[in-house]
Amino acid sequence: MNVLTACELRSKYINFFVSKNHAQIQGKSLLPENDPTVLFTTAGMHPLVPYLLGEEHPAGKRLVNFQKCIRTGDIDSVGDKSHLTFFEMLGNWSLGDYFKEEAIKMSFEFLTSPQWLNIPLEKLGITVFQGEGNIPKDDESAAIWKSLGISENRISYLPREDNFWGPAGATGPCGPDSEMFYYTGDAPCSADCKPGCSCNNWLEIWNDVFMQYNKNADGEYEALKRKCVDTGMGIERTVTVLNGKSSVYDTVIFQPIIAAIENASLCKYTGSDNIDTDRSIRIIADHIRSAVFILGDPKAVSPSNVGAGYVLRRLIRRAVRHGKKLLKSSSGEGINLSVIARVVIDNFKETYPELEENISFIINELDKEEAKFMETLQKGEHEFEKLLPNLLKDPRKIMSGRLAFKLYDTYGFPIELTEELASESGMSVNKDEFDEAFKKHQELSRSQSGQSFKGGLGDQGEMAVKYHSATHLLHKALKMILGDKAAQKGSNITAERLRFDFILDRAMTADEIKKTEDIVNEQIKKDLPIFMETMSIEDAKAAGAIALFGEKYESMVKVYTVGNSNEDFFAKEVCGGPHAERTGALGIFKIQKEQSSSAGVRRIRAVLE
Repeated sequence: MNVLTACELRSKYINFFVSKNHAQIQGKSLLPENDPTVLFTTAGMHPLVPYLLGEEHPAGKRLVNFQKCIRTGDIDSVGDKSHLTFFEMLGNWSLGDYFKEEAIKMSFEFLTSPQWLNIPLEKLGITVFQGEGNIPKDDESAAIWKSLGISENRISYLPREDNFWGPAGATGPCGPDSEMFYYTGDAPCSADCKPGCSCNNWLEIWNDVFMQYNKNADGEYEALKRKCVDTGMGIERTVTVLNGKSSVYDTVIFQPIIAAIENASLCKYTGSDNIDTDRSIRIIADHIRSAVFILGDPKAVSPSNVGAGYVLRRLIRRAVRHGKKLLKSSSGEGINLSVIARVVIDNFKETYPELEENISFIINELDKEEAKFMETLQKGEHEFEKLLPNLLKDPRKIMSGRLAFKLYDTYGFPIELTEELASESGMSVNKDEFDEAFKKHQELSRSQSGQSFKGGLGDQGEMAVKYHSATHLLHKALKMILGDKAAQKGSNITAERLRFDFILDRAMTADEIKKTEDIVNEQIKKDLPIFMETMSIEDAKAAGAIALFGEKYESMVKVYTVGNSNEDFFAKEVCGGPHAERTGALGIFKIQKEQSSSAGVRRIRAVLE
């Protein structure tokens, strides 16, 4: 059997959809721009939400790409056969062009044609939406699949939690989907064994989402003005099934990483779901790969106690913890995470050159966090061991949440690791009690829910759009006051405020903050028009448009200009939009706070009054 690599699958997918008149576009950052509802880019469609809602994409109505993604909700499931924190998603989109029939037929052709993936028909199964409330049962998709040769006993109607996708955050485009499954079993678990069955015979590899609705801030589903298609195929899972493997960790994607962990720990990976050392090796492999991609991103965050930085810290520290567990079962001298990280970089740098470009930052941050956590672990584990004899006397085998919080508050010991230590001793932790103590100290991380505020990329309400425009004015004003070094590092917009991160290695002075504020308000008072043009990225830069350093842009981009003309303008920036029509609509701009975000990065919080 020929081994299908991730690179080959990426190439096949892109080439197939380019042959179907799709334009290849660039994948975006793992840190979403202007979306406060999620910490990371969670799906391939995430950066495309404004276009799914009606914005015109400069590359056209048919698009294809591959995208880096992270889903924090899967962290606790990592270690089984298929769950990953970081993954790559292949996707193709129709922005008001084709819909269900053409999307399904293209999916079927790519999966089954000898020229492409050549999957036998008997290996495929399909699920469709069973309907709910005012959203009807998707008989249309089922009929299309049947016309292509998928038998009725291989099609399942499933509820919302299985076959209705989105939105990516609190609001945004969404709709029923049709998922494609690969049969991995030797025999059906029963006569009713179909895709979606709770047995392990079926593995989802592709999802066609039919964007028909927009979920608004009130939780209502509104029909979209134009119907769109968003599809996603997970690279890791597809490579797994097409190579006849039972686990994503048994593929060529992970084998070099696992080999490096084996060498460092002197533990042998067997590929079993039931061996603790195998589970630890999988967790280390996933978490270090995820950490490398977060740290190697152009908008990288550093480990911290809030938001995306907290997730990164949790990934690194959990990898350290499982490295220590491996060493207890071997005579290994120690696992240096940066050694594993270099293997990840070597294996992905061709596709993602930003990893090698940022290798010094990646390695330094991993080394610092590992050293910091080793000290924390020693203190926290020592305190836990002191508590253990008394804890084991409790017949309920439940550790007080207050004690767990004390370990966190006093020693910086994460609740997740307290839970793991308790589980290893046959106990559980009163998590509700811990959360209550945590909230009292106003330290409950926003990353626990993954959704921080209303709004986001899907929020094109009046205030969010105004804040988007105000961000452009602020960016230009900062460059005028601080110089071009004050480049944007990230932004986060809600209907209530804007948050803007920029490069600066010191705090702004009160005078600099006042001057920045005055410049923005001066442009608002002028009531300047804001207009958009589509042009090549080269022409945009030549015209003086700001483009984010390290960002990957398509050949054709949207450029928003604040000013009377291309010769008489205040700000010009490459941006997907949307924006207010004139600056006069923004109101009074007020900087509420200027503070450190991370090393060498400052953060401004501002409001429009």
